[in-house]
Amino acid sequence: MPNLPHWSSASAPCRFEWRPSRWLIAALCLLAVLAATSLLASDLPGHVAWPLAVITLGYGTWLAYRESRRQPRDVLIRDEGAVVEIDGERVDDFRIDWRGVLAFAHWRDRGGRTHRLAWWPDTLSTASRRELRLAAPIETSPRDPASMAP
Repeated sequence: MPNLPHWSSASAPCRFEWRPSRWLIAALCLLAVLAATSLLASDLPGHVAWPLAVITLGYGTWLAYRESRRQPRDVLIRDEGAVVEIDGERVDDFRIDWRGVLAFAHWRDRGGRTHRLAWWPDTLSTASRRELRLAAPIETSPRDPASMAP
């Protein structure tokens, strides 16, 4: 079978873009409104409930605004997850945790500071999610051994 192509065992680098999720921003706004409404509907006296509702609504709005202003990030995974770069800088201890269709990335930068990103379904297509799952570093040992009572 001399006509078969020669395949390399090395994987191609995978590039993923992270951007703020519109779904998350909408959920933060909705939660702020619901929290303020629940304070007003509670048995708290009006002179306590109204200021707390305003503070709650303001804080929720600020969280949504802060999330919407986050800069897009460029994630590059090479050598089967052995080398990971975020915005062109190599990072340490990169891992991906999955919760259904949500992907949570965790890593430490060169200064030891921990960073996190979450890909929601509106920011990562099904094909890209599958590619991220395949490109992500493979955990060789469990992070927390299960405790068992003697």
